[in-house]
Amino acid sequence: MIGTDRLSNDLAGWLDRTLVRPGLLAPERFEDAFVACVASAAKDPEAPDDAWLAFYRNTLDALAGEPEPGGTNAEMAPVHARARSLVVGGDVLELGCCFGFLSLQLARDGHRVTATDLTGGTVELLTRLAPQLGADVETHVADARAVALPDDCADTVFAVHLIEHLPAAEGDEVLAEMLRLARRRVVVAVPFEDTPNPAWGHVRIFDAGVLRRMGERTGHRFTVSEHHGGWLVIDR
Repeated sequence: MIGTDRLSNDLAGWLDRTLVRPGLLAPERFEDAFVACVASAAKDPEAPDDAWLAFYRNTLDALAGEPEPGGTNAEMAPVHARARSLVVGGDVLELGCCFGFLSLQLARDGHRVTATDLTGGTVELLTRLAPQLGADVETHVADARAVALPDDCADTVFAVHLIEHLPAAEGDEVLAEMLRLARRRVVVAVPFEDTPNPAWGHVRIFDAGVLRRMGERTGHRFTVSEHHGGWLVIDR
C-alpha cells in the first residue's frame, strides 16, 4: 500500500524501473497502473481528489526543495528550473503540459499562464486542483500541432519534453505552431536518450545536431544548449 505521503511523480519512475523495464508491465499499461496506484491511496477510490491533491503537493514540494536522488522529481527539477529562467514577458503558454507541474510553478512565479494538453482527463484534473494549489492557470484541451488560440498570444511558448513523443514531421508541425503563437520566444526541451523510453511514450531520440537543424529550418535566431537534456531556444 502507498500512503498519500509517498505520492509524487517519483511513483512514475518507480513503476518504470521496477515493472516496465523488467517486462512485468507492458508500456501501454503504464498509465493505467499509475492512475490505479494514486487512486488506491485515496480515502474513497471513487472520488480520489484527496490523493491527487497530495500527489501534486508532494511533487511541487520536491521540485522546489531537495528531491529524492535518482527519482523522477530529481530528474525534472533542473529541467523546470532552467525553463523558468528562460521566460521572457508576462504571458506564458505551455503545450503538452501533462499534469501541469511546470505551468503551476510558472503561475506561482507571477506569470499569466495558459496550459494545454491533448489528454482531456489530465487537463480536467489540473483545472480542478490548480486553485487549491494557489495557482491561477488557464487550461485548454488542445493538440499541440493545431492550437485554437490566436497568433502571438503569448510572450513565451514552451514545449518541455513533448516532441520526443512525436515522429519528426509532427514535431516540426508543433514547432511551427509554437512560432505562430509566440510573440517573443519559443523554448523546446527534450531528453537526450540512447533509445526512446516506451513507458513515457517516447518514439524518437535527439542530440544537439537534430535540434540545431530544427532551429536552422525556422529562419529565426536560435541557440542550442545542453542542460539535463537538450534545449532549443528561438527568439522572434
